[in-house]
Amino acid sequence: MKRLIANDRERVAKWVAARVKYRGDVAGKAALGLENEKGELIAGILIDGYVPGARCSMHCAGEGRRWLNREFLFACFDYVFRQLDCKVLINAVDADNEASLQFTQHIGFHEVCRIPEGSGDCDLVIFAMPRKMCRWLNLNGVEHVHQQTTA
Repeated sequence: MKRLIANDRERVAKWVAARVKYRGDVAGKAALGLENEKGELIAGILIDGYVPGARCSMHCAGEGRRWLNREFLFACFDYVFRQLDCKVLINAVDADNEASLQFTQHIGFHEVCRIPEGSGDCDLVIFAMPRKMCRWLNLNGVEHVHQQTTA
């Protein structure tokens, strides 16, 4: 049984940062994680660039092939769009990271621009997902409500 982790931000933030080559300081950043039955982190998100009532960026990492599930996706997007009240979620991906590009598009982000050499040796691809386009907030035709957590 997988378990959502919302109260151990530093642990989750460091775990995600190490896997996505995060270049910033994770201190005080919002983060959600997913643990397996053994209490090991298998997935997580790190939130930065938060502008209340407007936007934030999400960095996502997972271990193995079976970490992703609808409940975790719901929790992540519920947190960003409902609890942080963001209107749009932004994701930046290195153009040479094909797996991340595919994953980002698969979960519903849309490419909005490319910044030439924005990642140094490759372009930086900027994706966005407006709240109104997020299909994960309404699973199986049912509007779900998630337990409140704070940023």
